[in-house]
Amino acid sequence: MILISGNPPDVSALAAAYPQNSVERIVLEKMSGSGAKYRFDSQEQLKFELTLRREIVKAAIDLYHSDLGFAVFHKSRCNPEFWDRTENGGFRLKQGAKPSESIDDIFKNGGKYATECATAMVIVYYRALLRIFGEESFDRLFPDIFLMNWRVADPLLRAVGTPKKADDILLGDRGYFANPDVDPETPQWQGENVIVLPDSLYYGHGIGILPAERIIAALNGNRKEGATQSAYFLDSAGRPDFKKLAAVYQRESSRTGTLAWRPFPAPAAAL
Repeated sequence: MILISGNPPDVSALAAAYPQNSVERIVLEKMSGSGAKYRFDSQEQLKFELTLRREIVKAAIDLYHSDLGFAVFHKSRCNPEFWDRTENGGFRLKQGAKPSESIDDIFKNGGKYATECATAMVIVYYRALLRIFGEESFDRLFPDIFLMNWRVADPLLRAVGTPKKADDILLGDRGYFANPDVDPETPQWQGENVIVLPDSLYYGHGIGILPAERIIAALNGNRKEGATQSAYFLDSAGRPDFKKLAAVYQRESSRTGTLAWRPFPAPAAAL
């Protein structure tokens, strides 16, 4: 159920603004039909969340197609033109590099990069925010990016690192497949961070865009001898603080004029 300022909106009118099978419409209809209550202070706040979820999905698909490599942290690599690799395998924005150009470079020159799945999730969220805010505002909001995991992410993104039990798993959520009986010799297979996509698919860095059963099968193939417990999908989700980000968006709109959200091409087309 959706509530805006405590009242249920005309969901059919809201849905009519989005194409059939679009990320926004799918999320809107799932929220509306849920037994959980999704509360928003304004219609614009709801629209912001729908738009950001759309861009998260788009960024995940784009990162999958970027040729970004997979590597454990001690073997990670990055493009030194934009990033300095730290001793713990993270990527710190190079002094003098533009944050927006540096994030875009990962998508343009993915072959120059390799990292673990947690870092890939953070990259997805930064790219989505870049598409929402535009270069000028993004560069001002995120002047010192450190790519590794949510514990070192910007405060505006840190909420993504605290999964909470969810009544509904929505497109754009960060989910997790746990592998409790992982082989200790391959700890990188202890689980898979994923972005929830349309058509019951998930993007996980290093594993690709797959349905749940294939991700579980891949994790089960990396269990210790005598393992009895299957890998499984947690009923929790990591989400950015959409309301806080919406407030920042409104503030930036007042500063720079109206910010234009870029359209999402072909929502659930070929992945």
